[in-house]
Amino acid sequence: MFFVLSKLLGFFAIPSNLVVLIGIVGLSLLPTRFASAGRWLAFVSLVVLAILGLSPLGNALIIPLEHRFPPWDATRGAPDGIVVLGGAIDGLGPGNEVVLNEGAERLTMVPELARRYPNARILFSGGSAALIDGDAEAKFALPLLESFGVARDRITLEDHSRNTVENAVYSKMIVQPKPGERWLLVTSAYHMPRAIGVFRKAGFPVEPYPVDWRTRGVEDALHPFATVSDGLRRTDTAVHEWVGLAVYWLTGRTSELFPVATREDG
Repeated sequence: MFFVLSKLLGFFAIPSNLVVLIGIVGLSLLPTRFASAGRWLAFVSLVVLAILGLSPLGNALIIPLEHRFPPWDATRGAPDGIVVLGGAIDGLGPGNEVVLNEGAERLTMVPELARRYPNARILFSGGSAALIDGDAEAKFALPLLESFGVARDRITLEDHSRNTVENAVYSKMIVQPKPGERWLLVTSAYHMPRAIGVFRKAGFPVEPYPVDWRTRGVEDALHPFATVSDGLRRTDTAVHEWVGLAVYWLTGRTSELFPVATREDG
């Protein structure tokens, strides 16, 4: 029930969706006696879209998320295992080629980690986040990782999770981490705070290995976007993640509202 509700409400947690809906409402009111209100709504939606798409707002919102956890410190030694979260695969394209999205580094980083740490177990956690039907990401991740040169016998798949909470719960059930083991968690830098909070809540201690950085840091906080689409995408991503943090905390699915790095995180 939580999954279905989160998907339905999640649509409205995307700023561009909400603003466009307001504009549509405004246009639909033009032929009615509420035409003046309709013109006002349409005008406001257009202005807000321009602000969201061209201003540095998206960068300003995503920077605190991305830089909450620093890059992993490799000097601490080799990990026992690596958990890779899904979210980088959009399915199959022409010729049955796996289509990767902006989060591709979640997967393309795995071969390097596998080479660097030959004894580490690798778990890919990714089912289908679709509300109706949909193939599990793990189905596509396996042949892709093998094509990258990662040996099949090193890869364990978790293909039932639909969100970050289930990523943590099912991953823990599969790997059954032992006390003292060190596991890396590979996911997008902006998603790391929520992911770490959920894994901590699930009782699965992991060390953050953020990838897929969208900004360089505070120097990008005032950097505007050249196209509306780029700015909207960045703003949508950041707001969705902030809303996710709040909802997970209010529903008790994360250890803290805005998790921070600890000494154990490396």
